[in-house]
Amino acid sequence: MVRLRLDLAYDGSGFSGWARQPGRRTVQEIVEVALGRLFHLAAPPALTVAGRTDAGVHARGQVAHVDVPAASWASTGPSARRGMAGLLTSDVRARSVTVAADGFDARFSALWRRYSYQVCDDPAVADPLRRGDTLWHRRGLDVDRMNEAAAACLGEHDFAAYCRRRGGASTVRSLLRLSWARQASGAAVAEVVADAFCHNMVRALVGALLAVGDGRREITWPREVLAAGVRDPAVHVVPPHGLCLEEVRYPPDSELSQRALATRRHR
Repeated sequence: MVRLRLDLAYDGSGFSGWARQPGRRTVQEIVEVALGRLFHLAAPPALTVAGRTDAGVHARGQVAHVDVPAASWASTGPSARRGMAGLLTSDVRARSVTVAADGFDARFSALWRRYSYQVCDDPAVADPLRRGDTLWHRRGLDVDRMNEAAAACLGEHDFAAYCRRRGGASTVRSLLRLSWARQASGAAVAEVVADAFCHNMVRALVGALLAVGDGRREITWPREVLAAGVRDPAVHVVPPHGLCLEEVRYPPDSELSQRALATRRHR
């Protein structure tokens, strides 16, 4: 067997998220079926992904790995990317398909994931061509207030207050970056980086910061919610379409196995 790394991009609008679900269209199923056809396998191979995006969430920098027979790769490898393009639907693409370095695990070897969330706070001038990846917010936002509130949430914390819990899973995460910036278009874009994310974590954090930015909440409120450690119904989880997985960062090849082992112990 040979382990392959896939770098993927997709428009999440037409998917019920990444993970396979009975009777629903998912990115994982579409890509696995394409891989099975590309390598002439009896059944679609199982993918391991860096970040399981929710329904409606987009990706420019998703990463996954898959193990396939070495003979299949030897006969198909040079044309794998072009072959995948012919087998995938138009809303998902494999930007590269390469042999992974020794010890590579798309999920556990990752150092961090970077997401963006795009908001237009002046619907009168919102670009209708970007409505599929931008939240239209009807109140004006003060980016400086949001950045001040966000800074207080950085570091390693239990983010249970901003997550939908999964049975037996830790909600402790290291939030490395959470900042807002105005783009030339006038949109406000959040950049969120963490070692990993809990379910709904980014969208809940964005929702809390929007309440600060438009003046409905004080600057200290997101940190107070974090410290309380329980879900607060006042925190609005923003819609998924403004969210995009931009990048997954890995250590040097020589450190991949060590990183994967350390992450498994922690998670």
